[in-house]
Amino acid sequence: MQIQSAKLLFKNTSFRSFLATRLFITLGFQMQAVIIGWKLYDLTHNAFSLGLIGLAEAIPALSVALYAGHLADIRNKKHIMLLCLIGLLLSSAGLFASTSSLLELSTDFRVKLIYFFIFLSGIARGFYAPSSFSLIPRLVPREQLAQAGTFNSTTWQFAAVVGPASGGLIYGFWGIQVTFLFILGLMSLSLFFLSRVKGDFTPHPQPEEALSLRLKEGIRFVYTNKVILSALSLDLFSVLFGGVTALLPIFANEILNTGPEGLGILRAAPSLGAVISMGLIGVLPVIQLPGKVLIRVVFGFGICMIAFALSESFWLSVFFLFLSGALDGISVVIRSNILQLQTPDHMRGRVSSVNTMFIGSSNEIGAFESGLAAKLLGTIPSVIFGGSMTLLVVSIAQWKADALKKLRFDN
Repeated sequence: MQIQSAKLLFKNTSFRSFLATRLFITLGFQMQAVIIGWKLYDLTHNAFSLGLIGLAEAIPALSVALYAGHLADIRNKKHIMLLCLIGLLLSSAGLFASTSSLLELSTDFRVKLIYFFIFLSGIARGFYAPSSFSLIPRLVPREQLAQAGTFNSTTWQFAAVVGPASGGLIYGFWGIQVTFLFILGLMSLSLFFLSRVKGDFTPHPQPEEALSLRLKEGIRFVYTNKVILSALSLDLFSVLFGGVTALLPIFANEILNTGPEGLGILRAAPSLGAVISMGLIGVLPVIQLPGKVLIRVVFGFGICMIAFALSESFWLSVFFLFLSGALDGISVVIRSNILQLQTPDHMRGRVSSVNTMFIGSSNEIGAFESGLAAKLLGTIPSVIFGGSMTLLVVSIAQWKADALKKLRFDN
């Protein structure tokens, strides 16, 4: 039944174009994340500078998140996405110029330029996320929403496998300028495919309300829905404390003794695990008790982070990252399905913006936390601390999140 439904879903031309947009923009960003992290650490040799990448992206994304959700509910979602993709393309072009050896810049000024363009990309991504989330229900019928959300997440994870690995390899063989040319080409392709997405993307009629009241309504909906709040909180704190992505340049360079190619493999490993787990979820029967499964997989994620920190073998480290990604992939699908199925259509933009504040920006703030903790505690102890905090959060959820544990999805 699930396989037949998937075949029907992929006959939808606009949905395929939407997934292609998702694929190419994510490929570009994942390649960019690898080479910018490596370049910054090469310029500064400072763990805290890696954490500042996350902060430079999180501050603008958080600042615009609620307004971006409001805008997605009252404006043409596709038009917003097109403008955001243009902004992201220009930001990447700025990073290309900032890292180019053709420009004679001081190291300090080059680093500041990199942070500036990351800040600009954070603004664009803050507006892009709620519009993208709100677009899917306009492309597929409600009965296909859960499966469409799974394929959307799987596409992201697939790109997150190929992007870092290819970015590290291209950087290692041909340098940063050639890598950025690939990135700019991928982002241009995402613009092309988004232009091919067809449908009615005009907003539903909305009551005349003050902006502040509409924003409060979105926040109130999330905070009074115990299932959504529990799922977002669990993921927020696990990503905030348990993430290790920002520190991978240090592990690759100083602990596991590999180069940018190895960094690309380390970055790709979690996403490879997520692609496999998401692919299986996409064709297997629906998880009937998603809340209980969510708690278990986040617990496993915390264990994997501690094991990764203690590993001194490159391939064993890759394995633990792969396993953490497989567990995180299950978590992402469950949370995405909870949001899609429990959110009214007229509030999707605002609820997505709250989700962005919880989860999207927690990745960047988690990167800042990782860099700060590594600076204060050391790289390996900081990862062990983060994994231990994740286990503590799971224990609290197991004790308090009754509504989440009782949630059922029917086939």
